[in-house]
Amino acid sequence: MPAMNRKPLKPLVAAGAVAMAAALLLPGPASARTGHGGTANGDAQGPTEDGGDGSLTATAGGISYDDSKNGSGPKAGPIAPAGDYSPPPCWYGPTYTPAQFKKEREAIWAVDSTGAQWDLEQRKRYVKGEPYKNFNLDKAGKGYWWTAFPNKTYPPGWDKCTKETFWVDENDPPPAGIPALDPEILAKLAYARIRVPGTEVKLAPDTATKVNLPTWAWLDGAEFKPVSVTARVDVLGIEATTTAEPVSLKIDPGTADAETYPADGVCDLAGDKIGTPYAKGKAKETPPCGVKYLRSSGDGSYPLKATVTWKIHWTGTGVNGEKPLPDGEFGAEQDVVVEEVQSVNR
Repeated sequence: MPAMNRKPLKPLVAAGAVAMAAALLLPGPASARTGHGGTANGDAQGPTEDGGDGSLTATAGGISYDDSKNGSGPKAGPIAPAGDYSPPPCWYGPTYTPAQFKKEREAIWAVDSTGAQWDLEQRKRYVKGEPYKNFNLDKAGKGYWWTAFPNKTYPPGWDKCTKETFWVDENDPPPAGIPALDPEILAKLAYARIRVPGTEVKLAPDTATKVNLPTWAWLDGAEFKPVSVTARVDVLGIEATTTAEPVSLKIDPGTADAETYPADGVCDLAGDKIGTPYAKGKAKETPPCGVKYLRSSGDGSYPLKATVTWKIHWTGTGVNGEKPLPDGEFGAEQDVVVEEVQSVNR
C-alpha cells in the first residue's frame, strides 16, 4: 500500500445523515470529488458535500473519477461483462481524521438514535481505550480512521463489509484479509462507469434490402475507438485506469432465414474499422461483414441485433503492464425491411 499523504480534510456529513448511517450500523460514507473532467460517483460513495461554491470536496477515502475519455452521446451505454463477473460488493477506505471521527460519533450520540447500549460500546471502543483512546486525537496527522463503503450499484454489498471503523497509521497497510481500497478495486469501480457508443450498424442497401441480396454492414470507425475511465484516491496516492477497446461485432439477423458474413456472424476489428463500407462497383463481391436474407419480412421487419465485444484491461499504481478484466458487450436492435425481389442493379 503506498504511503498516505497528509492532506487537510473537510468535515464529512451533517449529523442527521450520520445518525441515519449509524442506525443502519454502517459507517458514514465519504464524499467524492469530481476531477480532471470527471464526475463524482454518488452511487458508490454516498452523500457528497458542497464546498460552498457548488463544487464537491473530497474527504479521506473519497474516490474521484476522470471521465474525460469515456464514451458519450445519446446512444452511449454501459457494457455488460461477459461471463461470470461481479463488481466489488464493498470495500474499506480511509474516511476520517481523528477530529472528524470525534465530531461524527459525538453527533450520533447527541441525537440518541442508536440506543444506550450501542453508544456505550462505541464509547468503550473509541474513547475509553478498548482498544482506542479519545479517538486517537494524539495521532492527528499520523493516519486515518477507515470505514466500509457498500457498493450501492450492487445491492448484496450492504452486508458484506461489517468490520467496525478502525485506525490505520500512515505508511502502514490496512488489516489483511479485507477488501481494502487498492488499484485493482479502483479498476473494477472504473469498469462499472465505462460507457460505449451505440451499436446501430450502417447497411447497404440502407432503406430496404432484398431477398438473396448480400447486404453490407459496418460500423463508423470514428465512433468505435478505445474509451477509458480513471479512478483515484488522492490521500492514498493510488489510481487505476480501465480501458475498453472494440474487438468484434456480432450480427444476429433476427430470423433463421438468413445467412451471415462471416458464417458465424462475428466481424473482427480491422485497423480502426469493423466491416467495410459499401462502395459503387462492389455489388458482385461478398461483403466481409453482412447478412443475406432468404425470405422477405412481409409487411413487417426483422429485428437485426448488433453486439460489439469490447476487450477490457487496466493499469494502475504499482502494477507492471496491463491486467485483464472480463470482456464487455453492448448491443442494440434495429429494424430491417426485406423485400421480395430476386435481383437488383446496384
